[in-house]
Order: sequence, then structure tokens, then C-alpha cells
Amino acid sequence: MPVIQPLSQRMLRPVAVMCCLLVLLTSCYSAPPKNALASLVERGVLKVGTLYGSTTYYNGATGPMGFEYELLANFADYLGVELQVYPFFSYQSAQQNLIDGELDIIASGDVINYSNTSLFVYGPAYERVDQHLVYRNGTARPDSIGDVDSPIVVVSGSSQAKLLRKLLGDNQQLWRTTYDTDAEELLQKVATGELDYTLADSNRIALQRRRFPKLSVGPTLRTDAPIAWAVKPQRDDSIRAAMVAFFGLVHESGLFSVLEDKYFGHVRQFDFVDTRAFIRAVNAVLPTYRHWFKEYSDDLDWRLVAAMSYQESHWKPRATSPTGVRGLMMLTRDTAKDWDVANRIDPEQSIRGGAQYFSSLKSRIPARIEDPDRTWMALAAYNIGLGHLEDARVLTERQGGNPDLWVDVKRRLPQLRQKKYYRQSKFGFARGDEALQYVENIRRYYDTLVWLDEKQPAP
Repeated sequence: MPVIQPLSQRMLRPVAVMCCLLVLLTSCYSAPPKNALASLVERGVLKVGTLYGSTTYYNGATGPMGFEYELLANFADYLGVELQVYPFFSYQSAQQNLIDGELDIIASGDVINYSNTSLFVYGPAYERVDQHLVYRNGTARPDSIGDVDSPIVVVSGSSQAKLLRKLLGDNQQLWRTTYDTDAEELLQKVATGELDYTLADSNRIALQRRRFPKLSVGPTLRTDAPIAWAVKPQRDDSIRAAMVAFFGLVHESGLFSVLEDKYFGHVRQFDFVDTRAFIRAVNAVLPTYRHWFKEYSDDLDWRLVAAMSYQESHWKPRATSPTGVRGLMMLTRDTAKDWDVANRIDPEQSIRGGAQYFSSLKSRIPARIEDPDRTWMALAAYNIGLGHLEDARVLTERQGGNPDLWVDVKRRLPQLRQKKYYRQSKFGFARGDEALQYVENIRRYYDTLVWLDEKQPAP
């Protein structure tokens, strides 16, 4: 999926102009030195250290991606400078580079330590997570950290290591650190039985459980822990002040909610049985139909169409609903007729017709709506129809939301089944709550399928 577009130039221009004025003013008079922000803007480059990971920074199909990366890209645009990201393999290396002045910011997605202000100062806490003890499904659940029967393994230099040191001291019988494995790999090792325990934050757990359903969450060791960017203490607070202003804008504009929904909004609900069944079906059933999904998806991602089909029918070609829709893509008689599907329970015809119908819905979403919002809205329309989707968008606008953002529209979809709302809508009652769940389920299946597909060795 494409990276969320940066804040509008209309919002960025005043900040860039302000910073340029600071540079000009400080260059005209020899007495007052440039502040840290003015020096950064004059240099024209924002240097940021981060760690590789699905919640921070990685190279996706369309280029750099990650929640932290997209926030940073928007911050650089806000300042009017180029973003240079330096991914590190350890927290210590990133921190040392910040101390040495090689970086302007560290954005590792890790929980911060406000007591460590002699080395670092922090921007505003833009997100909060819980930190949980994680163990493998099928083993006894520890009721407290004192119940573990083998060492808890965490990444060296991480907030998890600092928390365990605070709780357990330096007792290596109870916990230890690793330099060679990152936090996501540790979760995978717990899932596969190579490790018994690790400590992880709620965002990473939510993402990894879609891939490894045998992860179980034990006691919560810290709640509402803050995440923020770190900067080196400067002679002034100008860079931190710019962060405060920036995060105020991204929250006010709705961009933060869009990004959070993109990376985490659809994965926080977890169903062990459903996830395990889906992974089994990917291995056992999907190979029968994969070539048709690839053949008929055209400009769509075939894995998204396959995820839709699993949500619709669990890849059962003779599936039939009480309302009479049938087949792998659960087409109505009218839709089948529109797309020349003579036999709805024929797998090839169903996939072809469903993919073409979904593509047509996506093309009819207003052109100004960009992906991924365009895709999620088209999915909702596949479930309840374009008319009801438009009703939800109208409700969104009436209530002060943005009708072109999925994160706003999805909050209004459930209102379509409430009389005080649907009696004023053009198309009336709709099961909008079911459409919302429909889209979120497909997003979860799609994420898991992309990950599983990318694990396959190249032919």
C-alpha cells in the first residue's frame, strides 16, 4: 500500500517560512547565535536514527514504510527539509550516534525513560502502550513474573531490559538480553517454542499474533507506557518545541489517526481460532485457487482478492448464504449477471466476476480519495453497496469528520442501523457494523497472507 501523503503544503509553508526567517535574522546579526532548529533548517537535512521493524522502518514494495517512518517523513515536510533515515541494529548504537551529534533525533518506537534526561530530552508522548509478558500457547500461564520457570529474553538496551532490571535486578537466572535477535524475532521464537518467554509492547504483539497465533499474553508488567522521539540536549529547546507543534497539527488534522489505523487499527482484535484456521487454509486450500486469483486480479493485489474470498466463503466454492449469494466471492444473481458469471459456484467464474466487480467499485469511489482509504471504502461497498457507503460518508461530513478518510467513515458505518440516522439517509437502514467488521477482517487476512506469501522461496 502507498505511504500516507505528507501534510499539505498549505500547512507546511508557514513553518518553513518561519524557520527561513530565523536563519536570515540570525545571519544578519553576529551577536545572537542560531538556535538548534534554525541550524537544522539551514542545513536542509533531518537526520534520524531508528531500528528496523514492522512498527518502525522497513523497505516495502513501494519503498520505505513503517509507522515511525511515515511520521518522520511528515515532520521533515513540516520543517521543509530532506529526511535521512539511518536504521541501526541496536539501541546502544543509535543512542551513541545521537550523543556524538551524528543524528538529530532517535525514533525507535520504544518506550522512553523520563529519568534519563541527562543524556536525552524527549518530544511529546504521541502514543502509549502496555508491556506484557508473552509465552507460548499450550504452556501454563504465569500469573505473575515470579511464576516464570526459565529466563525471559529481551533485546539489549531496550525499554524491556530496563524494566526487567528494575523488577528483577541483574539475576540472569530470571532474565537475560540478546544483541543478535530483535523484538519481533523474539516473539517468533516464543511462538515456535525456541523460547519460553519474552516481554513485548502491545503494538508489536498485535501485529505478530496475526502471523503466529500461538503467542499468548500473560501478566501486564507496565501499563500506559509513553513512546516519544529523543533528541540530544541542546543549548535551546527549539527542536523539541517544533515536535510539540507538529504533533499538535497531526492530531488536529487527523493524520495521526489515519496512520495509527493503517498500521494498528485492524489488528488489535485477535481471535486465536480464526487466525489459526486461516493459516491452515492458506496452506491447504488456497493453492487450488491461487492461479485464478493471480490471473483475474489485474491491477488489484491478488492477495487482497483472496482475502476477500476467504472472508466471503472461507474458500468454499459451493458456499451459500441465507440471502442467496453464492460461491467463492458470494455473488448475488444480479451481480453475476452483470459480470457474465453463468455459474456462481464455478470457482474460476466466481473469482473473475468478483474481482471485476470489486475493481469497478473501486473505480467509482471519488477520485480524490487516495489509497489505502479508497480500497477500504470499496471493500465496504462490496459488502453493503455504494449507496450505503455514500450515506456513511454524508453522516461523517455532517458530524464534522472527513468523508474521504476511512478512519472517520468507519466510525459512522454502525450508525446506519440506528433509526435516528438511517431515517435521514438516502438509502435507509444498513448493517453498517457488519460492513465495518467485514473490512477489518479482510485487512487482517490480507496482512497475514502478504507475510506468508513473502516467506515463500522464490521459484
